[in-house]
Amino acid sequence: MKLIALAFFPLFLTVAAALPAWGQPADKLGVGDALRVTVFQQPDLTTEARVTERGTITMPLVGEVKVAGLTSTEAGRQIATELKSGKFLKNPQVNVAVTTVRSRQVNVLGMVARPGRYPLDDTSSQLADVIAAAGGIAAGGADFVTLVREGKSQRMPVIAKGVYLKNGDTIHVDRAPVFYIYGEVTRAGAYRLEPNMTVMQAIAAGGGITPRGSDRRLKLRRPDAKGKLVETDTTLQETVKADDVIYVKESIF
Repeated sequence: MKLIALAFFPLFLTVAAALPAWGQPADKLGVGDALRVTVFQQPDLTTEARVTERGTITMPLVGEVKVAGLTSTEAGRQIATELKSGKFLKNPQVNVAVTTVRSRQVNVLGMVARPGRYPLDDTSSQLADVIAAAGGIAAGGADFVTLVREGKSQRMPVIAKGVYLKNGDTIHVDRAPVFYIYGEVTRAGAYRLEPNMTVMQAIAAGGGITPRGSDRRLKLRRPDAKGKLVETDTTLQETVKADDVIYVKESIF
């Protein structure tokens, strides 16, 4: 497992370098969001409120405060400013937490257990959190997702860290690449293609060659640039590609 983690480490750096803005949570509060506002050492000011159509919440002492379009941190500072300017508190410390999200949602499509729309909040806005909320990657799903934001897309690992989602994002989990094997193998069919997989490993995934088959009589059908299948002889050391068809023929004798 340590080797796998090290292998992915450069990829995380690539993703972070390519999409620095996507690694920062920048979602704003919106109409319908439910908030919990707490003021340090002032339990009487604790407030549960929902952002109104005017983009405001009502706080004790100061009344309406506009929070729509602000982050939770910015909203906390705004409320603190109102309390201080009204001379209610000298140095208020205000925390704003989103308890129910109505304004921020993302679409999760493709090979997940439960495709659909999912809300974002301060504790579930990372890519991995939303994939988990959708039931995880379904059988046959790829290890990569495509994240679409404002018409731009980026492919990244499912396990990428520090990727925060924003309202309106779409996550699409593709089907994993497969190869096909038939002929004199124990279990003919379609199988998931692993990185750098060889024909020998592909045959092993299919349960191995039957007593009637021969590892010296192997055929490989592979799509060319135009999508036409081209059949060639192959060896056990050949690297398998997506959509390859491997045929194990009977032994001559």
